[in-house]
Amino acid sequence: MELYILFGTLFTLLILGVPVAFSLGLASLATMFYLDIPMVVAFQRMAAGVNVFALMAIPFFIYAGELMNQSGIADRLVRFAHSLLARVRGGLGLVNVASSMMFGAISGSAVASASAMGSALIPIMKKEGYDLDYAVNVTATSATTGLLIPPSHNMIIYAIAAGGGVSISSLFLAGILPGAILGLALMLVTYLVAVKRGYAGGTFPGWRKVLSYFAHALPGLFSAFIILGGILSGVFTATESSAIAVIYTIIIAVFVYRSLDWQGFVTASVNAVKTTAMVLMIIAAAAAFGWLLAVTEVPAQLSETLLSISDNPLVILLIVNLILLMLGTFMDMSPLIIITTPIFLPVMTGIGMDPVQFGIMLILNLGIGLITPPVGSVLFVGCAVGGIRIEDTIRTIWPFYLAFVFVLALVTYLPATTLFLPGLFS
Repeated sequence: MELYILFGTLFTLLILGVPVAFSLGLASLATMFYLDIPMVVAFQRMAAGVNVFALMAIPFFIYAGELMNQSGIADRLVRFAHSLLARVRGGLGLVNVASSMMFGAISGSAVASASAMGSALIPIMKKEGYDLDYAVNVTATSATTGLLIPPSHNMIIYAIAAGGGVSISSLFLAGILPGAILGLALMLVTYLVAVKRGYAGGTFPGWRKVLSYFAHALPGLFSAFIILGGILSGVFTATESSAIAVIYTIIIAVFVYRSLDWQGFVTASVNAVKTTAMVLMIIAAAAAFGWLLAVTEVPAQLSETLLSISDNPLVILLIVNLILLMLGTFMDMSPLIIITTPIFLPVMTGIGMDPVQFGIMLILNLGIGLITPPVGSVLFVGCAVGGIRIEDTIRTIWPFYLAFVFVLALVTYLPATTLFLPGLFS
């Protein structure tokens, strides 16, 4: 009965439009009331959920991404990618994907990438004769590469939800190859759709211009190497690297690019505070919800149910993927990572999957949810920036979904896709 109360209250509140954090918190309180658990336990679990040192990395990475957005680093990445790819058929679409991959390697945020790349490229693509639905679909789908390419604060959330036994640096390394493959797959789809629609290519500006744009973009790109290199070399932890990222971004934005004024600094700070508050509130509420799942032995029950359906690991992996894909369309990524990790991780490790591999599989599944209605927050951002109805994009986005399904299959059924790089540095 307690599970009916827990999930029934949650989904009822979500359907009514109550924010995710409050829905999770109220569902937890209702279930604790039924189980005669003191209400103070809910707040204790919420406090414990955010009282984790590794979570300090999240506000810093968010802040670094906002500073990069306000200081025009995204524009420099676009110019560099444009100089290399504009001459290809549908070149601006390829520029969009490449720029999103580079920006994702700096900010780690899909929403920030969709906003930054969309604001910079969608108007240009529209002016150059590209259909608006194509421009928005390319922007939204390529923005999700930042979820896999480090640094990604969602990987930090997963590491914490997994009980602290999963290395953040291993997760960062594990995401590089799938992120690169996803970016290349999206480029292929972008090109094929552009050819089918008859989009023309541009002109090559010459290698001197390319090198000039690369030199301008290099300081921004270098932050990703500092973060990952520092973690892998043991110079600093993932949490410390996030603070280094903020300091480095301020230095290059103020003293190298000289593009961050006081108003931009204030705007970045305010946006970072708002985003951080929302993320941590969701994490806190999801921590109480996840504790109740453990108390009610949901992971054990689910494991028994899945094994009763089939003892074939391939079938179980398919079922779990389908469940995660469905859940990702109805709820944001952060709370789902905290809720689903303790439920599915024991099942996955029980059939022999590495926790690092499952983490990338989980994030990729939920990333697909970010570009799928009814929630689809990244797709909504792209539509808002492009000024187009979401219904008009959904009709033509399916080829891009095929790229995600292909990479998801590799991550799920080919462990080397995620474990090769961590194995090199272990």
